[in-house]
Amino acid sequence: MKIEYDRIKLSQTYLGKLGELTLKGGNIKQFEKQLVSNLKYSLASKEIVTYIKSGRLYLHCEETSCAAVEFALNHLIGLTGWAKVQSVEKTLDGIKAAVLKEGLEAKKNGAKSFKIDARREDKSFPLNSYEIAIQAAGVLYDDGTLTVDVHKPDVVISVEVRDNCYVYCSQKKTCRGLPVGVSGKGLLLLSGGIDSPVAGYRMMRRGMKVESIYFHSYPYTSQEAQEKVETLAKKIALYGVESHLNIVSFTDVQMKIKQKAPEEYSTLMLRLCMMKCANLLAERIHSQCIITGESLGQVASQTIENLTVTESFAQYPLLRPLVGMDKEEIVETALQIGTYETSILPYEDCCVLFSPKHPVLKADVEEALEIYKELEVDDLIQKAFDERKIIHYSITKEIENLFS
Repeated sequence: MKIEYDRIKLSQTYLGKLGELTLKGGNIKQFEKQLVSNLKYSLASKEIVTYIKSGRLYLHCEETSCAAVEFALNHLIGLTGWAKVQSVEKTLDGIKAAVLKEGLEAKKNGAKSFKIDARREDKSFPLNSYEIAIQAAGVLYDDGTLTVDVHKPDVVISVEVRDNCYVYCSQKKTCRGLPVGVSGKGLLLLSGGIDSPVAGYRMMRRGMKVESIYFHSYPYTSQEAQEKVETLAKKIALYGVESHLNIVSFTDVQMKIKQKAPEEYSTLMLRLCMMKCANLLAERIHSQCIITGESLGQVASQTIENLTVTESFAQYPLLRPLVGMDKEEIVETALQIGTYETSILPYEDCCVLFSPKHPVLKADVEEALEIYKELEVDDLIQKAFDERKIIHYSITKEIENLFS
């Protein structure tokens, strides 16, 4: 496989390490193609050359595009890590010069010890991996630039002998998982809380394209609450390549619940109405499942009995990627993907504002269905769905805005 590109213009090279993709069998090309497609879409405004060969993703770009490329790689699901590398000819002198450059830079940044990690993918190269490591280490050790420490080095300098030699000092860990788009489409019930953005992100990491629906009850919920959710949708769309947020006004539905439902059932009835509306949208956008941020036992509406009632109203598979996670684990992921600070802003959603003092903990499916029927709310749900507002987000637009 020979890739032609202008080596002077596209002078910077990045190397990405594939993770779970390498475990695939005969359909691995489908996964690799989707990963490359997602990256090209993200960087549509930049001149790049990117491809996959022998378990590595290669990206060549202009030096002026490095900030945009690194932003895209940080949000690219499907890699275990990436590095900005020196690409040099396959000679021992070329390797030594590149290692020396990396070592001097590491020393400037405070490193005192190092280790060489060498890999020889091209078996025609005259030295094996061990011999490459010894020769490369000598250029730093012999003149006292850095000391060798193979157990706890301050810095690891990697040398990979492939079509060229690639030398790099630091590797940025990334999202892992499967490329978004290989596992169908799901509809996320997105609120302004911590949980639902994390649930959407976790399904993206399994290769699912995720669209979102948010229920707004103005004037009982503020415009700031809606803007908060729009920000969350924008943040998770960076990992999902692109996404749509459907904003549904549920004020009339919620007022009908308040008027007609037993108080202890109000939150559960709201969840059922949301599920009814989600069914309509899932059908419209050809979603194959519905995703929620529910975690077993976290709040009153998430007891196993109440989860059973909610699921009984879903016309599509109901996925709960957080169901076995505790709050600390969920917060850790929220911090990692950058949604936590937005999620904790003090603008409450409609679920919180209309929560009863003593909600039902162990609802019965048949009893809940009878209460729902007495609400006579289906027409209001249809009207709210028909009048929804749709916002499109994509990492492409974000990169154009940040790095134009």
